[in-house]
Amino acid sequence: MIDKLTPEQEALIPVYREKWRAIALSTEPIDREKAADAVKAIYAAIGKQEPKIVFFDSPYAAYQNLLLLDRLPSSRSGLIRYKVYKEIEITFVVSKLKIRLWYDIGNLFRIKYKSYFMSYTGNEPRSEWTEEEEEREGYISLVMIRQEDLAEEASRIDYCISGLSISCKENQYKWESYQSVAENCGCIFAFPEICYVCDRPRILSFDSQQRLHAEGSPAIQFADGFSVYAYHGVRLPEKYGKVHPQQWRSEWLLSEDNDELRRVLIQGIGYEQS
Repeated sequence: MIDKLTPEQEALIPVYREKWRAIALSTEPIDREKAADAVKAIYAAIGKQEPKIVFFDSPYAAYQNLLLLDRLPSSRSGLIRYKVYKEIEITFVVSKLKIRLWYDIGNLFRIKYKSYFMSYTGNEPRSEWTEEEEEREGYISLVMIRQEDLAEEASRIDYCISGLSISCKENQYKWESYQSVAENCGCIFAFPEICYVCDRPRILSFDSQQRLHAEGSPAIQFADGFSVYAYHGVRLPEKYGKVHPQQWRSEWLLSEDNDELRRVLIQGIGYEQS
């Protein structure tokens, strides 16, 4: 049982971290044939019937389609994570690695840019949310499996199997299926009988601290035009985001009731005027 990494094993961590970081932040269009094969394989790996697969250009389009259904499908998005990832995790924790080391490795591979997920329902940030909007936001966060979450989890499994030479014979097919989904799909909505597969964004823009950021343009934009604006990690309404900070106007502060947005406006306006 491994309880400590050697210097050589530690030196491999950046290699696997950067490999999966590139996958998580890819803006290349998905190959729909490969994505469909990956979804079918992972459903088969957990003993589920092959689902109907529907493709969308963005998570926003997928979510809007869900809202058009007479009845929302039951939430089973966790079936992939818990029936594949958790079983692989248990294999490592119980028989190959000390539990403390497994969690230490996980922290080393943690993706730092969780602000990628920023209201894919299209709702813009403000101080008050209606009960219906809160319910929708909660539902989408429950049913959507994000591309960067898949990549983060796959990164440490890949490191343990390939970097530490740990055998995964007990769950090899599940691991290969999980890896394929992480490599070939964007965000997914996985239900028992249907799976929505979303394309990757065409634009992903970050600041030097890996926070979503763009000035006068979207920080995230998908092929169908759905965009998310952000300023140093803070999501902006389109009315601010599409305007370069050099053109932000101090009078906007008089009508803005969201404290975080007011802070960002002050920061942007003050910086440009200094």
